[in-house]
Amino acid sequence: MKTVGVFDSGVGGLSVLRALLGELPGVRFVYVADSAYAPYGERTVAEITDRSERITAWLRRTHQIDALVVACNTATALAIDSLRATHPDLPIVGVEPALKPAAATSHTRHIGVLATRGTLNSERFARLRTQLENTASSPVHFICQPCDGLADAIERDDLPAQQTLCERYVAALREHAPGDMDTVVLGCTHYPFAADALAQLLGPDVALVDTGEAVARRTRDVLNMSDPKGTNATPPVLLSTGDPAALSLAAQRWLDLPTRAAKLMV
Repeated sequence: MKTVGVFDSGVGGLSVLRALLGELPGVRFVYVADSAYAPYGERTVAEITDRSERITAWLRRTHQIDALVVACNTATALAIDSLRATHPDLPIVGVEPALKPAAATSHTRHIGVLATRGTLNSERFARLRTQLENTASSPVHFICQPCDGLADAIERDDLPAQQTLCERYVAALREHAPGDMDTVVLGCTHYPFAADALAQLLGPDVALVDTGEAVARRTRDVLNMSDPKGTNATPPVLLSTGDPAALSLAAQRWLDLPTRAAKLMV
């Protein structure tokens, strides 16, 4: 049985784990929520790189992982190149805002992007955006909105704060976006867990796009598992550097996983 490590700044990466469990039923997953240091989007590049390296080294040393999924947009944007340089023998899959799938499906070519400030300010995001704007078959326009505090509100399961922040950022997005915006990219793995509130605010004519399924397919490819067999007989290992009870509750609520999370010191 292959083992895949998955980490995020907190519980948001469970949206990616959900897709991974569906795509790779015969794989054992070890999920690390670095909740003691969340949210990454408000930390420095040096801090995020250090945390990413510590977690990756621990996963390799303790669980001998066959691949790593960086289930955090900010960590992907700011630390994945460093991780790949330090661990050239380890397949590493990152997540990035789904600009390409959004551009492929948008009819109006006006696309909103909700993400953390760290992701939107990163060179990696700038390269992706510029590449798509320069190579698209017809002009495409991305309207980017940083969502300070939203990942943290989801992390704390603070529903009133989530609603208030969703209203604020959708209003800001609409203020700067033309009326024909038909697609919004959820550029943080936390945000799918606020998708219902966002969809209600944006209306039925705006499609929401996230990266979970694409990341799961890419992970299957790097593991060379073209036709994975089996069932999720081995429940994922859930670990948190913060409060493990919060991770347990989130996994139960969003993934229907009865697994109890454990405390991790790393």
